[in-house]
Amino acid sequence: MYPKEEHLSEYMKKVKKIERMEYQKKIKFAILSNFTITGLSESIRVKCNKINVDCLSYVGGYDQYNQEILNPESELYRFEPEITFLIIDSKNLLKENYDVFYTKSIEQRKKFVDQKLEELINLVKTFVEKSKSKIVISNLSIPSNSPLGILETKDYGIAQMILDFNEKLKTRLKDYVSVYVYDLFQFYYKFGEQNISDPQKIAIGDIKISFDYIPYLAEEFLGYIKPILGLNKKCIVLDLDNTLWGGIVGEDGFDGIKLGPSPPGNIFVEFQRWLLSLHNRGIILAINSKNNYDEAIKVIQEHKYMILKENHFASIRINWKDKIQNIKEIAKEINIGLDSIVFFDDDPRNCEIVKTALPEVLTINLPKDPSFYLPLIQSMNDFNTLEITNEDRKRGEIYHKQKQRIELKDKTDNLEEYLKKLETKVTVKNADETSLSRISQLTMKTNQFNLTTKRYPEEKIESMMKNSNMSIGCVQVEDKFGDNGITGAFIIKSNSNEEWYIDTFLLSCRVIGREVEQAVMSYIIEKAKKGGLKRIVAEFISTKKNSPASDFLEKCGFENEGKYWIFDLSKEFKRPTSILVDIK
Repeated sequence: MYPKEEHLSEYMKKVKKIERMEYQKKIKFAILSNFTITGLSESIRVKCNKINVDCLSYVGGYDQYNQEILNPESELYRFEPEITFLIIDSKNLLKENYDVFYTKSIEQRKKFVDQKLEELINLVKTFVEKSKSKIVISNLSIPSNSPLGILETKDYGIAQMILDFNEKLKTRLKDYVSVYVYDLFQFYYKFGEQNISDPQKIAIGDIKISFDYIPYLAEEFLGYIKPILGLNKKCIVLDLDNTLWGGIVGEDGFDGIKLGPSPPGNIFVEFQRWLLSLHNRGIILAINSKNNYDEAIKVIQEHKYMILKENHFASIRINWKDKIQNIKEIAKEINIGLDSIVFFDDDPRNCEIVKTALPEVLTINLPKDPSFYLPLIQSMNDFNTLEITNEDRKRGEIYHKQKQRIELKDKTDNLEEYLKKLETKVTVKNADETSLSRISQLTMKTNQFNLTTKRYPEEKIESMMKNSNMSIGCVQVEDKFGDNGITGAFIIKSNSNEEWYIDTFLLSCRVIGREVEQAVMSYIIEKAKKGGLKRIVAEFISTKKNSPASDFLEKCGFENEGKYWIFDLSKEFKRPTSILVDIK
């Protein structure tokens, strides 16, 4: 269920009013297509402006994508987009063959499909070779009408051809890290071809997608831009009563709440199932509910139709405190920024209070009718990621273990004793194909303990791995409670035989404050000494979020010399005694 969009004309007005100002993020995107797609660029820009992202856009000429991609001197390459959207219409792709497709033999039809596919694949490959941009290419939509009528399903018709084409397109491009296939077929399915396609506009200007639906397509494409810029959300904070179940447990009792296979309880079961699927791919779940703890936790622990169990929640706040304070505590416990949180609540008053006090939090006031809960969350593009890593899949388990670490810390008298009891082991190893995606993800998403906050897509990391003057490492952290996975990374550039430059040094927020950062730096310093170098140069580039790393270089013995921090390798550096460092 998409929120109702304004008409395209409103977006065209608003794009003219966008003022140049200091934006949190910036991006350059390009749009290529084989049909007229008026207003898409403007809609994306307005939507980006709403989330404090500045955009520069390039729109290719009508059906000129072949020439633009094949010509290395084209305006497209001079623009240097960070992401490119290539939108293909099936009828325009097939051209005159579309109408005579049925006159050919089945063998000829299949051969023709493979030929058109190969042409498109080669075009994408060319673009990937010539550009640093990610590319999102659409699959083909299936027309609702066929010249064969009811016999379409008994023959190798247009529908089957497009289904084969789409499946082969997805399979052939899945291993290209900078290439994504957008499901245009699904877009038409969701909104209906009869709604999206206006025969008059097609006849007049080859406008395949009507103006009413351009903003919805822009919203879809925003789902690719957000994760590139690290603006996707990490954590969902949930109310309980009338959110995860129907009714109020304090009034209706354990047996009186609505949760189960029959209506209306099935609505909440299905909503929970979707939340569980998000949890299983790395989205953190937490609870923020005004309730009696014992009554509410009993439902979570014991109700037979409860899908989400206690271990699925990284943080639980069931109390009578105000929800603002609870959200702040959740963010602190999980160690994430408030802007990484989405808060779901059925009470409009609670939502308004949180919106006003914590504007960084994305607050969702759930619809009055719970039937719309599931469509609402399904339509959100805030949880998209460009790659799901092993760490993502284990994140729920990792944060559950984190609660145990916090409990141990609370029971321990001092930090030194706590660190010893943790039995932390840090493994440092060179980047390889298995860690490539995770390292890139860390550079894109890590904000707090990140010296420079430089963002690197996978293809850039891969390129640097091949550079003999670059050294890329990743850091895996485990302790008595379990494996945290790859939680840190560094990128070092060799400036000379005497000097290293630390381009990137970062750690995930969940291992900050456990002397892991000092252990990793000690590894770098020791390695530099063994290599006969004289100094290490580093930078701290201050942002709104990376203050936890602000004094790290000074604490490690680096001396400030204007823009840079210098470590004299003739000095000693004490490795933390509480941590075992393993090198692979």
